Amino acid sequence: MHKVDIAYKCKNILGEGITFSKKDQTLYWLDINNTSKLHRFNLINEQKDSFEIPEIVTATSIKSENEIILVSNNGINLFNTNSKKFQRILNVENKLLHTRSNDGASDVMGRLWFGTMQNNFDKDGESIPIKENIGKLYRVDKDNIITTVEDNLGIPNTFVWSPDNKNFYFTDTLDGNIMKYDYDVETGNLSNKQFFANFDRGFPDGSTMDTDGCLWNCRWGGSCLVRYTPSGEVDQVIEMPVENITNCVFGGKDLKTLFITSAKNPGKNQHELDGSLFSINLNYQGLEDHKSKIHLT
Repeated sequence: MHKVDIAYKCKNILGEGITFSKKDQTLYWLDINNTSKLHRFNLINEQKDSFEIPEIVTATSIKSENEIILVSNNGINLFNTNSKKFQRILNVENKLLHTRSNDGASDVMGRLWFGTMQNNFDKDGESIPIKENIGKLYRVDKDNIITTVEDNLGIPNTFVWSPDNKNFYFTDTLDGNIMKYDYDVETGNLSNKQFFANFDRGFPDGSTMDTDGCLWNCRWGGSCLVRYTPSGEVDQVIEMPVENITNCVFGGKDLKTLFITSAKNPGKNQHELDGSLFSINLNYQGLEDHKSKIHLT
């Protein structure tokens, strides 16, 4: 049994987009809404702060010590944590009011990958049903060329690569299957799409990878985390104290602490820990998230 600790009782509406900077031992994650928040948590001095962002911001990728790439409903943005300047870099689906961004991450070459979906927030920030598969999977190369990789998606999630960078893992949460692709490091092209894994509790949300090549997947509505072996077999299931588990990343000096975001439950089964940041100390070591190398001009 793994002990699940409460790292921060932050009461996020929709905690997501978590990443970790090993250099300065700092976690970043988002609380997604029409006006979102970027949270920052330094593990050394335990200082916590947050920044209000005036858009639906859903994914993060560290650019430099004080700069972080934020994917929003209007495109790709740069946020400086010192000056608090929020700057648009690229417009993506910015004229489509019925879509928003979702999960994303950078690959080993610094390309930015992210997905879009039907906007499921009303004007008051309340959740509305997702009825259309109008989302897309995008790749932004270092020269800022944007490529549509897939379309007709419901909720794009899980942007992780194998330790040798030969495979890419991705899921459409509404479909329920985690998929595996062959990944060309030099070109960023995907091929040989095939089924990787499924599970009978909840829906697949965000994921991270460990050095053994095992994928850790958060289960939305499933109150658990699942570790899959490289062959897609369920290795273990970790029970969580809340229902909606959204995303995770390895952090700490040895990258052996798993940090997990969560979201509130709009239904009847609400819990006082909904939206908290959790942590689990493990005997597994994670892979550090790649940094973004896309151009800023």
